[in-house]
Amino acid sequence: MKSLPDLLPKGSKLVIVGCNPSPVSARIGCYYAGRGNQFWSLLHQSGLVPERLRPLNSVRVTEFGIGLTDIVKRPSKSSSDVSSREFAAGRKALHRKLKGISPSVIVFNGKVVYQQFTRTRCQYGLQKERLYGATVYVLPSTSTRCARTSYKQKLHHFRGVFKLVNKG
Repeated sequence: MKSLPDLLPKGSKLVIVGCNPSPVSARIGCYYAGRGNQFWSLLHQSGLVPERLRPLNSVRVTEFGIGLTDIVKRPSKSSSDVSSREFAAGRKALHRKLKGISPSVIVFNGKVVYQQFTRTRCQYGLQKERLYGATVYVLPSTSTRCARTSYKQKLHHFRGVFKLVNKG
Protein backbone atom coordinates (compact mmCIF):
# COMPACT_ATOMS: atom_id res chain seq x y z
CA MET A 1 0.00 0.00 0.00
CA LYS A 2 1.26 3.48 -0.91
CA SER A 3 2.31 5.83 1.90
CA LEU A 4 3.74 9.33 2.24
CA PRO A 5 7.40 10.19 1.86
CA ASP A 6 9.03 12.01 4.75
CA LEU A 7 9.50 15.73 4.24
CA LEU A 8 12.53 16.07 6.50
CA PRO A 9 15.24 18.29 5.09
CA LYS A 10 18.36 18.71 7.19
CA GLY A 11 18.28 22.00 9.01
CA SER A 12 14.52 21.96 9.64
CA LYS A 13 13.81 24.21 12.59
CA LEU A 14 10.51 22.46 13.29
CA VAL A 15 9.45 18.85 12.71
CA ILE A 16 5.79 17.91 13.05
CA VAL A 17 5.14 14.23 13.71
CA GLY A 18 1.74 12.78 12.90
CA CYS A 19 0.39 9.34 13.77
CA ASN A 20 -0.06 7.81 10.32
CA PRO A 21 -1.49 8.91 6.98
CA SER A 22 -5.16 8.70 6.21
CA PRO A 23 -6.10 6.61 3.19
CA VAL A 24 -6.97 9.84 1.34
CA SER A 25 -3.57 11.38 2.12
CA ALA A 26 -1.75 8.25 1.00
CA ARG A 27 -3.78 7.96 -2.21
CA ILE A 28 -3.06 11.52 -3.35
CA GLY A 29 0.42 11.68 -1.80
CA CYS A 30 -0.14 14.72 0.43
CA TYR A 31 -0.03 15.24 4.19
CA TYR A 32 -3.22 16.09 6.13
CA ALA A 33 -5.52 15.74 3.13
CA GLY A 34 -8.44 14.16 4.96
CA ARG A 35 -11.73 15.97 4.61
CA GLY A 36 -12.00 18.64 7.27
CA ASN A 37 -8.50 18.19 8.69
CA GLN A 38 -7.67 21.58 10.17
CA PHE A 39 -3.89 21.28 9.94
CA TRP A 40 -3.25 23.63 7.00
CA SER A 41 -5.56 26.34 8.26
CA LEU A 42 -4.02 26.22 11.75
CA LEU A 43 -0.49 26.25 10.35
CA HIS A 44 -1.23 29.47 8.48
CA GLN A 45 -3.38 31.24 11.08
CA SER A 46 -0.76 30.62 13.75
CA GLY A 47 1.89 32.40 11.66
CA LEU A 48 4.05 29.29 11.17
CA VAL A 49 3.72 29.73 7.40
CA PRO A 50 3.07 33.10 5.74
CA GLU A 51 0.50 31.83 3.25
CA ARG A 52 -2.34 29.34 3.22
CA LEU A 53 -1.00 26.04 1.92
CA ARG A 54 -3.21 23.20 0.75
CA PRO A 55 -2.58 19.48 0.97
CA LEU A 56 -1.65 19.32 -2.74
CA ASN A 57 1.31 21.63 -2.11
CA SER A 58 2.26 20.20 1.28
CA VAL A 59 5.87 19.75 0.15
CA ARG A 60 6.19 23.54 0.32
CA VAL A 61 6.33 23.47 4.13
CA THR A 62 10.02 22.69 3.75
CA GLU A 63 10.49 26.20 2.28
CA PHE A 64 9.59 27.53 5.73
CA GLY A 65 11.93 25.26 7.70
CA ILE A 66 9.22 22.77 8.62
CA GLY A 67 9.51 19.02 8.26
CA LEU A 68 6.67 16.48 8.27
CA THR A 69 6.65 12.78 9.07
CA ASP A 70 4.55 10.12 10.81
CA ILE A 71 5.43 7.61 13.50
CA VAL A 72 3.76 4.87 11.40
CA LYS A 73 3.81 5.03 7.62
CA ARG A 74 0.94 2.59 6.91
CA PRO A 75 -2.29 4.41 6.09
CA SER A 76 -5.42 3.68 8.11
CA LYS A 77 -8.71 5.36 8.90
CA SER A 78 -7.88 5.69 12.59
CA SER A 79 -4.92 5.45 14.95
CA SER A 80 -6.82 2.69 16.71
CA ASP A 81 -6.17 0.55 13.60
CA VAL A 82 -2.40 0.73 14.19
CA SER A 83 -0.93 -2.29 15.98
CA SER A 84 1.50 -2.17 18.88
CA ARG A 85 4.04 -3.89 16.62
CA GLU A 86 3.71 -1.08 14.05
CA PHE A 87 4.15 1.56 16.77
CA ALA A 88 7.26 -0.25 18.07
CA ALA A 89 8.82 -0.33 14.59
CA GLY A 90 7.80 3.28 14.03
CA ARG A 91 9.46 4.38 17.29
CA LYS A 92 12.78 2.97 16.12
CA ALA A 93 12.55 4.54 12.67
CA LEU A 94 11.41 7.91 14.03
CA HIS A 95 14.25 7.92 16.58
CA ARG A 96 16.79 7.59 13.74
CA LYS A 97 15.10 10.28 11.65
CA LEU A 98 14.85 12.87 14.43
CA LYS A 99 18.36 12.23 15.69
CA GLY A 100 19.72 12.84 12.19
CA ILE A 101 17.87 16.14 11.64
CA SER A 102 18.35 17.87 15.02
CA PRO A 103 15.44 20.34 14.79
CA SER A 104 15.07 23.00 17.48
CA VAL A 105 11.39 22.10 18.04
CA ILE A 106 9.61 18.75 17.69
CA VAL A 107 5.82 18.82 17.67
CA PHE A 108 3.59 15.78 18.04
CA ASN A 109 0.19 16.13 16.36
CA GLY A 110 -1.87 14.44 19.06
CA LYS A 111 -1.26 12.82 22.43
CA VAL A 112 -1.36 9.32 20.95
CA VAL A 113 1.69 10.09 18.82
CA TYR A 114 3.77 11.43 21.71
CA GLN A 115 2.68 8.71 24.12
CA GLN A 116 3.43 5.96 21.62
CA PHE A 117 6.84 7.44 20.88
CA THR A 118 7.98 8.15 24.45
CA ARG A 119 5.92 5.45 26.22
CA THR A 120 4.85 8.13 28.75
CA ARG A 121 1.63 10.03 29.33
CA CYS A 122 1.34 13.74 28.63
CA GLN A 123 -0.85 16.79 28.56
CA TYR A 124 -1.17 19.16 25.62
CA GLY A 125 1.43 21.87 25.40
CA LEU A 126 5.11 22.27 26.11
CA GLN A 127 6.74 19.17 27.61
CA LYS A 128 9.41 19.23 30.33
CA GLU A 129 11.59 16.68 28.53
CA ARG A 130 13.68 17.54 25.51
CA LEU A 131 14.29 15.10 22.67
CA TYR A 132 17.59 15.15 20.78
CA GLY A 133 18.21 18.62 22.20
CA ALA A 134 14.86 19.89 20.86
CA THR A 135 12.02 21.53 22.71
CA VAL A 136 8.93 19.30 22.57
CA TYR A 137 5.30 20.37 22.18
CA VAL A 138 2.17 18.18 22.00
CA LEU A 139 -0.75 19.53 19.98
CA PRO A 140 -4.35 18.41 20.04
CA SER A 141 -4.84 16.31 16.91
CA THR A 142 -5.95 18.29 13.87
CA SER A 143 -8.04 15.36 12.64
CA THR A 144 -11.80 15.86 12.65
CA ARG A 145 -12.03 12.44 14.32
CA CYS A 146 -10.65 14.14 17.44
CA ALA A 147 -13.30 16.78 17.91
CA ARG A 148 -13.00 17.19 21.69
CA THR A 149 -10.84 20.27 21.30
CA SER A 150 -12.26 23.40 19.68
CA TYR A 151 -10.63 25.13 16.74
CA LYS A 152 -9.89 28.11 19.00
CA GLN A 153 -8.07 25.87 21.50
CA LYS A 154 -6.09 24.20 18.72
CA LEU A 155 -5.11 27.60 17.32
CA HIS A 156 -3.92 28.63 20.80
CA HIS A 157 -1.57 25.61 20.81
CA PHE A 158 -0.33 26.26 17.27
CA ARG A 159 0.46 29.84 18.30
CA GLY A 160 2.40 28.41 21.25
CA VAL A 161 4.50 26.48 18.74
CA PHE A 162 4.99 29.65 16.70
CA LYS A 163 6.37 31.41 19.79
CA LEU A 164 8.77 28.54 20.48
CA VAL A 165 10.08 28.47 16.92
CA ASN A 166 10.53 32.23 16.77
CA LYS A 167 11.84 32.91 20.29
CA GLY A 168 15.47 33.26 19.17
